[in-house]
Amino acid sequence: MKKWLIPLLGTLLLLSGCSKWIDRGESITAVGSSALQPLVETVAEEYQSKNPGRFINVQGGGSGTGLSQVQSGAVEIGNSDLFAEEKNGIDAKKLVDHKVAVVGITPIVNKGVGVKNISLENLRKIFLGEIKNWKEVGGKDQEIVILNRATGSGTRSTFEQWVLDGKTAIRAQEQDSSGMVRQIVSDTPGAISYTAFSYVTKDVQTLSIDNIEPTDENVTTNRWKIWAYEHMYTKGKPTKLVEDFLDYMLSKEVQGKVVPQLGYIPISDMKVERDWQGNEIK
Repeated sequence: MKKWLIPLLGTLLLLSGCSKWIDRGESITAVGSSALQPLVETVAEEYQSKNPGRFINVQGGGSGTGLSQVQSGAVEIGNSDLFAEEKNGIDAKKLVDHKVAVVGITPIVNKGVGVKNISLENLRKIFLGEIKNWKEVGGKDQEIVILNRATGSGTRSTFEQWVLDGKTAIRAQEQDSSGMVRQIVSDTPGAISYTAFSYVTKDVQTLSIDNIEPTDENVTTNRWKIWAYEHMYTKGKPTKLVEDFLDYMLSKEVQGKVVPQLGYIPISDMKVERDWQGNEIK
């Protein structure tokens, strides 16, 4: 054999070995809720660093997408702000619910509207199109610009359930990304929308409702009603890798540190429990 062939063969054998090692790498995909996405992405990165060769692919798309994708078997985990029972076309009996956190949802407005507190009735009237100027609720003489979440959004479903009594908001611009919602509200005079606590920054103004502030403490006692569980659904019993990742998500390390740091509320902090119909469980 010619001498120059020896290192070439060695390289080929090494690459072959690498290929086999890569093939043995395990991966799962979690798709759905954009409100839950930052938490799952952060925890996935930490999990991957602790478990080389294991890969967690995290995507958004909304709660409806997460539930339908996991139900069809297209992904291993469906992230959702909704209970599976709330979504048409989803057979909740085939899915297993893993509650990993709670998210508070708050109305947000452009900082120039001149309003910091609003009644639930007036907030409802804004999104139903009955109040159209901020001066009608004590703010500036400025047209109200509504920004809705996309159909299928768990954040939108939760907001409409607790603010609009299940009615649908008037037709308006829609946006799926929570981060983009915040940016548009920040940049648009007169704008109002709603987002998870975890997406609130100083760029926008939150609204108190009937003098109750949107805080974690008020969510844990159910004084602030607009909140939802963050679910990670699996289809039937999870695989070993999925189960291991979910166990890590519920570990003291994640629940005690990462969850609150990112603006979510640990399940263990909740002083109340709600069923899928919104009834408080005694």
